[in-house]
Amino acid sequence: MNELETFFAEVRQEVLAGAAANSDFGLSEFVNLFDRELTGAGAIEGIEFCHYRNPNIGIRVDGFWMNDDAGLDLFIADYESRGRLETLTNTDVGLFFKRISKFYTQCSREPIFRDFDENSPVYGLARTIYEAHEDYGRINLYLLSERRLSDQFKHLEISDRIGDMPIAFHIWDISRLHRLRTSKGGKEPISIDLEEMWGKGILCLPAHLNTAEYHSFLLVMPGRLIADLYSRYGSRLLEQNVRSFLQARAAVNKGIRDTILNDPKMFFAYNNGITATAANVIVKEAEDGLRMTGIEDLQIVNGGQTTASLFHTRRKDKATLDSVFVQMKLSIVSPELSEAVVPKISEFANTQNRVNAADFFSNHPFHIQMEAASRRLWAPAAEGSQRETKWFYERARGQFVDAQAKLTAAETRRFLAEYPKSQMFTKTDLAKYENVWDEHPRFVNLGAQKNFAKYAERISDEWKSDPDGFGDDYYRRAIARAIIFRRAEKIISEQKWYSGGYRANIVAYTIALIGLCIASQQKALDFQKIWQRQGIDPFLYDAISKVGRMVQEDLTSPPEKISNVSEWAKKDACWQRLAARRAEAESLLKPQFAENLLPLSPSNKSVTRASKKVERPLTELES
Repeated sequence: MNELETFFAEVRQEVLAGAAANSDFGLSEFVNLFDRELTGAGAIEGIEFCHYRNPNIGIRVDGFWMNDDAGLDLFIADYESRGRLETLTNTDVGLFFKRISKFYTQCSREPIFRDFDENSPVYGLARTIYEAHEDYGRINLYLLSERRLSDQFKHLEISDRIGDMPIAFHIWDISRLHRLRTSKGGKEPISIDLEEMWGKGILCLPAHLNTAEYHSFLLVMPGRLIADLYSRYGSRLLEQNVRSFLQARAAVNKGIRDTILNDPKMFFAYNNGITATAANVIVKEAEDGLRMTGIEDLQIVNGGQTTASLFHTRRKDKATLDSVFVQMKLSIVSPELSEAVVPKISEFANTQNRVNAADFFSNHPFHIQMEAASRRLWAPAAEGSQRETKWFYERARGQFVDAQAKLTAAETRRFLAEYPKSQMFTKTDLAKYENVWDEHPRFVNLGAQKNFAKYAERISDEWKSDPDGFGDDYYRRAIARAIIFRRAEKIISEQKWYSGGYRANIVAYTIALIGLCIASQQKALDFQKIWQRQGIDPFLYDAISKVGRMVQEDLTSPPEKISNVSEWAKKDACWQRLAARRAEAESLLKPQFAENLLPLSPSNKSVTRASKKVERPLTELES
């Protein structure tokens, strides 16, 4: 069995085990697996599972995500729980993309949402496409496959446009997923062919001494090319930008837009330009000077707002951008030095509206301390087990795989006995577990990266004021919250009332509402007990199942003008409405729930941030 076949077998078992553990279908767990991998790598913002197929007219969809920058991602899964690794042919690929593109076409042209159950995810998706398709700037179609893409695959023989709408096709087969998991840093670099995109490349000027340590270039980038890059790669270009999480809601700066529309020839003079990094570049001698023809792993670390504004102004205002040019300082940073150097470039480049750059990087002392605790602290044996284990905090993507790379088979078994794969968690996982209690549940529904940005912003301030507050007790509480969150996912999936959609939204708001009930009594959950048990008590199971049902009913009844439940879950008003039903939620809880709470004290202080945020509006809603 070769390496890819071994990986395929591992993924298959991972999907089957996840489906069994979460009382879910294999297809859903397969999509969730790609969701975790691709969002963690920054390739996408997220996936809302939404399975619908109609073989009579040849349409299908398995997931979606609505980006704030006017993009729509649609996903289709090639999953049949195959027992062996098979090949994905050119014909197969074309058929899948035709089905999902036809789904979009049908939804945009006809009100087919009227044929669906109003509480189903496909209803909200189809209706949103029908009502808002003219506002989209781009459509990304993703094929997620458990098969290996054929070596004979060359290109798709289907149109890359639907009317005037550009369509981008993305194939994630099992071999590409394998490359992602085993790549340095656990992400897939962006490789840009400037000759393909811009004819003969871009003139550049070396801005470095002839040393091996550091290379940099100055470029004058055409505005159209920057907009094209953003259209093709989206927020992947901005992974290292400390303000990337702000890009969507405030994507178009008014001053930048006015200059593009009214004085485009002066854009170069007025704009501060873009600071970027790359792992490598290709530079060629030409008759008119040096031209850059290729860039490997391009990252914009300052200038994200400029980049997004060029894209949005061209789309919304039909600006040609022919007279717009932007200066770019491009630093070449090797992958080995990127973790240390890129944060510094980003921090020093971002002096306006300063955000603490180090918060977004894995070498921040907070992450290092969490990693150290995870390698040192043994978790008590769970019920039914005699063996203590550890939770593995993946400070930087790929650490869990890297830790096993050079182990023998026997050493790997010992490693996984000490660090079970089910107890590996990432920075974005941690942010999710913490924010539903301490910050705001809607952030969790915005997607992994945006939620992490909110968490990092808060932790930075708290770390500065009290770094000693993030010791072993903080780590144990974080693990207890992870246990609750993961257990809640399974509990919700097991309920008879659960119809198979919006689980992530239901879980986030259920935990937040339970937390609000606890905070209103000035009490705290006994997280230390959950850590000791490595599980939850029956009273908490009962609370999650009952409050979860109330949350599900509330979420799936959005206001009249909102048709998409997952988009409703991203709004502050969603939490305000649920928070106003706190008394109703409390009435569902058994007496044992209150009996098991602890008095609030500095050592066990729990959610107060989220409850304080709803205190004033909650009073207004109840009056």
